Amino acid sequence: MPSIEENNATWSRQYHWPQAGDEWSEWWGGTSGLWMGTLYPRISRFLPAGNVLEIAPGYGRCTQFLKQLCRELTIVDLSAAGIDYCRNRFAEDRHIRYFVNDGKSLDMIPDESIDFVFSYDSLVHVERDVMEAYLMQLGRKLKPRGSGFIHHSNLGMYRNEETGELTTDYNPGWRGSTVSAAVFEELSWQAGLHCICQEQIVWWEGTDLLSDCFSFFTRSPRTPSSSNLVIRNYLFPEEYKRIAALSVYDRTPHQAS
Repeated sequence: MPSIEENNATWSRQYHWPQAGDEWSEWWGGTSGLWMGTLYPRISRFLPAGNVLEIAPGYGRCTQFLKQLCRELTIVDLSAAGIDYCRNRFAEDRHIRYFVNDGKSLDMIPDESIDFVFSYDSLVHVERDVMEAYLMQLGRKLKPRGSGFIHHSNLGMYRNEETGELTTDYNPGWRGSTVSAAVFEELSWQAGLHCICQEQIVWWEGTDLLSDCFSFFTRSPRTPSSSNLVIRNYLFPEEYKRIAALSVYDRTPHQAS
């Protein structure tokens, strides 16, 4: 169960970010493929937006795209090294605000100020207590019609309810063991948010383990007719493999006919 302290030690001091985070996009053939092929098609309904909050941006892998789709962007990360890197990387972008937090606080964000919150490939490493802290605050920080996309662990889906133990020991990506789509939906409800869609995905090729989840949610009032669409996507590895195959054209010089 990765703690806040372990996450900070890992991403601030132990991991050296050899390609400034782009190394994590190799499955897609690069970060452009990740953004254009996987992320943007899923979140395009929410963008562009006025004020966007990105939680745990790392070294700005997705920030570079988000900053073009909003009037103001706020990025918050536990890692001071990551925030410093982003501050230098995006020094010419005057509409970005930078904050280092304690791993779960959003006190620096005014209430009802955020149109869209985004977090990808970072909160998969946190446990229920951190997710609960963020969601409870997002219930206040989002505008009344605000929305969000958070990529988180779904490994808690494989937890035995009687023993509390996981029924799988396969976890090469250090996923949180106490978070699942169902837990996320429950915590969202308690925070005054509601999930509109949750895509549970197989992250690692060659497995059928739905280890990850993309959760989409809003702060708009939930009514008896509201429903949460839950999708189990066992073909996600096929998606990033196809994108990687197509990305070769981005690397091939165009020749005049």
